[in-house]
Amino acid sequence: MKILGIDPGTATTGWAILEEKKGEIMPIAYGHISTSPDDSTSMRLKEVADDIEKIIQDYKPQESAIEDIFFFKNVKTAVKVSQSRGAMLLTLEKMSVKIFEYTPLQVKQAITGYGRAEKMQVQLMVKNILNLKQIPKPDDTADAIAIALCHLQSRKLLNLC
Repeated sequence: MKILGIDPGTATTGWAILEEKKGEIMPIAYGHISTSPDDSTSMRLKEVADDIEKIIQDYKPQESAIEDIFFFKNVKTAVKVSQSRGAMLLTLEKMSVKIFEYTPLQVKQAITGYGRAEKMQVQLMVKNILNLKQIPKPDDTADAIAIALCHLQSRKLLNLC
């Protein structure tokens, strides 16, 4: 089972492909998509959607896990992230990749056992769970891995495996 984890954003979107085989989780690929603030919003959304489509074509994940918007102090940021999520959700749907959404609280709970864990705690757990040499950078990439890990753990509870 291959999972595409996505931490949505307009400036930076983290992504990760994890594969579970016989109970072992392996990182296949991960990274981030960066867009230029000089480009129009529509151009940035198209770039993110095109890159997600390419990742799907290259790695062929069966399911995706994307961070849901739970709470934002800054309305402008929430709108931008919502636009980016919309473009990604549309791309995932068009590419027939099953979509699952998780709040930051759910991701933190699944990864650390504590829903209010600090970002660094989540990043260290990502590194340890996958036996990585270092924490993936930027933070959005580590977050995307955490979202994918959250889904792999949640699949058992949802009886999807």
